[in-house]
Amino acid sequence: MRKYLFGTGIISAVTSGLTLLRGARGDVPFTWRQALAWLSWGITLALAIGTIVDTYRASRGRFVATDSPISGDEEKLLKRRLSR
Repeated sequence: MRKYLFGTGIISAVTSGLTLLRGARGDVPFTWRQALAWLSWGITLALAIGTIVDTYRASRGRFVATDSPISGDEEKLLKRRLSR
């Protein structure tokens, strides 16, 4: 579980979310730039979680979509899991 929660994608998404929260604290009105920043953060978080799910599925021997960053490495991840 640690390898999933402490991955660089999740850590960067959390830190950028904290930065956005700090910026929202001020008395500055909500603008379209802030809306785009929040949308970008949501997409980044979704991609990081999707990569975690794909890694978990591949290490269990399940199907991974071909557009996944780990597509093609399923056998290697499964062998690594089974060797433990």
